Amino acid sequence: RLPVPKLEDTITRYLNAQKPLLNGDQFRKTEELAHHFEKGIGRELHEQLVAQDNRNKHTSYITGPWFDMYLRAREPVVLNFNAFMSFNPDPKSEYNDQLIRATNMTVSAIRFMKTFRAGYLEPEVFHLNPEKSDTQIFKKIIRFVPSSLSWFGAYMVNAYPLDMSQYFRLFNSTRLPKLNRDELYTDEKAKHLLVLRNGNFYIFDVIDRDGNMLKPSEIQAHLKYILSDNSPAPAFPLGYLSSENRDTWALLRKNLLDNGNEEALQKVDSAVFCLSLDDFAIKDFVHLSHTMLHGDGANRWYDKSFNLIITKDGTAGVNFEHSWGDGVAVLRFQNEVFKDSTKTPAISPQSQPASVDSSRAVQKLDFKLNDALKAGITKAKQKFDASVEALSLNLIQFHEGGKDLLKQKKVSPDAVAQLAFQMAFLRQYNQTVATYESCSTAAFKHGRTETIRPASIHTKKCSEAFVRELSKHSTEELQKLIVECSKYHGRLTKEAAMGQGFDRHLFGLRYLALSKGIALPDFYQDQAYARLNHNIISTSTLVSPAVQLGGFGPVVSDGFGVGYQVHEDWIGCNVSAYPTRNGKEFLQCIHKSLEDIFNVLKGKKISS
Repeated sequence: RLPVPKLEDTITRYLNAQKPLLNGDQFRKTEELAHHFEKGIGRELHEQLVAQDNRNKHTSYITGPWFDMYLRAREPVVLNFNAFMSFNPDPKSEYNDQLIRATNMTVSAIRFMKTFRAGYLEPEVFHLNPEKSDTQIFKKIIRFVPSSLSWFGAYMVNAYPLDMSQYFRLFNSTRLPKLNRDELYTDEKAKHLLVLRNGNFYIFDVIDRDGNMLKPSEIQAHLKYILSDNSPAPAFPLGYLSSENRDTWALLRKNLLDNGNEEALQKVDSAVFCLSLDDFAIKDFVHLSHTMLHGDGANRWYDKSFNLIITKDGTAGVNFEHSWGDGVAVLRFQNEVFKDSTKTPAISPQSQPASVDSSRAVQKLDFKLNDALKAGITKAKQKFDASVEALSLNLIQFHEGGKDLLKQKKVSPDAVAQLAFQMAFLRQYNQTVATYESCSTAAFKHGRTETIRPASIHTKKCSEAFVRELSKHSTEELQKLIVECSKYHGRLTKEAAMGQGFDRHLFGLRYLALSKGIALPDFYQDQAYARLNHNIISTSTLVSPAVQLGGFGPVVSDGFGVGYQVHEDWIGCNVSAYPTRNGKEFLQCIHKSLEDIFNVLKGKKISS
């Protein structure tokens, strides 16, 4: 179970995170408020939270509040919450044809779904010592241990089973817009796939009456039929509605339902998943990021748990809605789909589609639109276009080293990447700001995420030495400062992964106060608290053989969204920003920072 941290530990960790962001006077005021909270109302709330947690052993203390936070948010999901991960190309180039890849990935996705629902999907396990635990013999033995004890057996060999309670929402699921708070909807009985092309909506069954998957050649035939359909794009594409403010969309949805579209919407909401087929090829990584993060707005349904997007040249990616689950579940799905569709593809370039009557099997959905709905779609499109127009996406690849060299120098690769972001921001804007790094707490029952706070007194001191006081420090001193940062970041990461961060605990206490109608404590009204939670640098990382790159929008209007990957011998970085920030320049500063850090670790003298 996810532990509720001790209140005194949370307050200490909170103040440590505030230190680099505040001057002396500001810090004293924040410290006073924090200690006052710890001794008074905070203590009462903490005790109530612990008691409530003890009464609800089937879940975690963060589950309810976290779902609530996502579902109550009224901003559009696109750019604000949905993230993307794009697949690597199929190693066999002739398989990167749009129809072949769409068929193979659809088949692999259904295989994954059926394996999961039958209870045969291999458990997700984090192996700290894979030589001992990631072995056939261990798997054979653990299989016969009753489930109430098997997790203990895994712990003995340093293997940590991860929570998989989110997985069922991958399929047949949608976020439904409702006034004030959305709902998650899942209908596991539905057997059809939703396919979007050119803003048109198509459905066909991929599971038969007996629960078996349709033959791959039939799926291929139906997708071929959709790809060759030359119906014009709709004058009012419905997809834009799922990019609206949630209350606006809730009212428009009610209008759609009242206007005779209930059956069509039901088909959209209950579909196994949404396959989006785009009619253009990808030009470069920036174009790829824009396509997967938001696309044109007409050929996506952003409320589905995920859209599997495949472009004309067979480039594939996933755009996923975030309230139902985290990157861990989506990544497992992508890893399995990539492996299955590339190692054991269902069809080959020589395969012929089945001779079936696709015009009968495939249904094109028609929506009845009144003037209010047409006006709503037009307005949604204008807002969507303006938001996308304002968003910049930029990428760099740093090829002068990666994980291998950093491990050789005994520093944490993640710590170095995060230090580079701190250094870059200081170089560009001359300040240290609130920074967020996401960390999974899936090692616990119903765990979600915890925040690592990468901006520390250590990164600040080290960044200032590199950016402002280079001449005052020897290479050895700079190396020592990097090692300090690495050690501290390692500690923060370990604490977060073990459910010992401070962000979720403070969030849970605040949520409890509000739900009980208690006046918001002064601690939460401190400007410094608001500033710490205004995450100007929001970061997330993943490395997988299936994924080429990932990204997401900034979480605040004056922020950066940083998706990064530290590979064996290179580092990739994808930055999103709105006009108040210059993402291109930030990336140049990151590159310079990485260059400096690597040179110092190699013992070279650097210049400013």
